Amino acid sequence: MSADKYTAETVTWVKTWVPGKLFSFRTTRDQGFRFAPGQFARLGVAKTDPGAADGSGSTIVWRAYSIVSAPYDEHLEFFSIVVDGGEFTSELEKLGEGDTIYVDKTAFGFLTTAAFPTGKDLWMLSSGTGLAPFISVLLDLQVWDDYEHLIVVHSVRTAEELAYRETIEGLADHPYFGEMVAASPGKLIYLPSITRESVPGALNGRITTLIENGELERRAGVPLDPVRGRVMLCGNPEMVSDLRHLLATRGFAASRRGKPGNLAVENYW
Repeated sequence: MSADKYTAETVTWVKTWVPGKLFSFRTTRDQGFRFAPGQFARLGVAKTDPGAADGSGSTIVWRAYSIVSAPYDEHLEFFSIVVDGGEFTSELEKLGEGDTIYVDKTAFGFLTTAAFPTGKDLWMLSSGTGLAPFISVLLDLQVWDDYEHLIVVHSVRTAEELAYRETIEGLADHPYFGEMVAASPGKLIYLPSITRESVPGALNGRITTLIENGELERRAGVPLDPVRGRVMLCGNPEMVSDLRHLLATRGFAASRRGKPGNLAVENYW
């Protein structure tokens, strides 16, 4: 990629959620970088490459990462899984505060609320690091005005993988969002689901199973209704594919030219 297509940013903060598996990081943000909640950025890390064509001894490896931070934040935040032997994450995991990471000047993706007409209930169904774009969506003041219910479902294998749980639950005490939570109890519905262990207060099972047996709607207290509901999906490809097929039987479909839909999808990796 031509150097005029990206900016060099500095890592300012790193948080490990699960050692060797999950972490988040923040970088500086170029003033010209713009994005909508739910979009992703292309990130680049320098990797040693003795055969680099430009003779620099290194090359930049690029990957797509959904943006966790809000459009009004001065920083950019990302949530990453560590892939064993992964060309990108093996380098990304080594980065610390003060190190350089590259950010494409253009944001990408259609996992935004602009993908469909506004409804009553916004369902955000995620697995693993697929939660990332939904944190950004939750930090969008307009979304709180547009929907009666904001339902976040995060499916993970073990309780320690419930990253950002404190962030979501902490919105009740947020200086801005806290007022809306207090004014509309039940507006924000957070439903963590753990598949490999039983944890008090959390759902147990894959999201598809919880939809099929009715448990997800029962716990949410909101019907998964294609007329009033809008669904956003982000997670591993198998999860996204399974949910798309299941939701299709319930009347959910992505928007097409001339036909508004009620489903938006992003394959996270």
